[in-house]
Amino acid sequence: MAGKPEFDPQLIISYEFPQSTYTYTERDAALYALGIGACTKDAVDDKELKYVYHQDGQQSIEVLPTFAALFSVGLMEQLAQIPGLEFDPRLLLHGQQYIEIYKPLPSNCCIINKATVAGLHDKVKAAVLEIELKSYEKESGVLLCMNRFSIYLRGAGGFSKSSQLYSYTKYPSSQTLAYKIPNSQPFAVYEECTQPSQFTGMWILVFGDSDMIIRTEVQGKALLYRLSGDYNPLHSDPMVAETAGFSRPILHGLCTLGFAVRAIIKSICRGEQNMISNISGRFLLHVYPGETLITEMWLEGLRVVYQVKVKERSKAVLSGTVTLNRISSSL
Repeated sequence: MAGKPEFDPQLIISYEFPQSTYTYTERDAALYALGIGACTKDAVDDKELKYVYHQDGQQSIEVLPTFAALFSVGLMEQLAQIPGLEFDPRLLLHGQQYIEIYKPLPSNCCIINKATVAGLHDKVKAAVLEIELKSYEKESGVLLCMNRFSIYLRGAGGFSKSSQLYSYTKYPSSQTLAYKIPNSQPFAVYEECTQPSQFTGMWILVFGDSDMIIRTEVQGKALLYRLSGDYNPLHSDPMVAETAGFSRPILHGLCTLGFAVRAIIKSICRGEQNMISNISGRFLLHVYPGETLITEMWLEGLRVVYQVKVKERSKAVLSGTVTLNRISSSL
């Protein structure tokens, strides 16, 4: 994009997205839960059955907090409408995701979404765009949650007018969520092997004095997760994946985030998903369906620092924090 006179950063950061709606039902919430591995190997898991089934007189199913990330899916299609922002959608990568949960998500709802551009950064060979999305319950007007995410647009950088690279964000540095992966032994470890074509396996739960290891084999989830609304062919079309530089379709970053937060809910929250106040995730590397994910967790007061590694490549693919509103009495 370097040298293109029509590119105006000020025009981009002042862009106002049209207000939109997002309507979902229990079926959508249940499909999402299955897409990130809930009840995959134990259909009567007492900590996860509630996400897909009305259990013991339950009025409705319960909703995982990361379901809130789906409210921004339709927004990706609107990025092309931003004046002067030219990019190849096949080269778009999700950089970071932050979610604030203000109220437990209802199982059926019509959402009003209000989005703004929260940041824009020139990385020379790429541009990083930050979007903030506030989601309100249409009927009551109550603010349910907020998503803030960054998009890495390869090939869209080089638009700075001076030697100092252009960088804008509406958030002061004091609001940046800083964390460091500890060198100590994790409080809990959750291991999942995402096998695209494997339908049998064993489920092992091992408890220790200071940590817990849960191992379970799970089918590949890219094709199931995409049914929740993210139809980017990067996750399903081998030709598109090859064009983007991958040997085969990759797993959605938000799907990996969902698996990680599920690990925290089961390992530290003891199945109580409403203990979560906010979630942050930094996508470090792609994941291929079929690879083994290892989620390591460190408990620091009300904050959980986590890191997800791909076992086969010994690479970290995701890291971040989850803030709790209380600690489980059973820990």
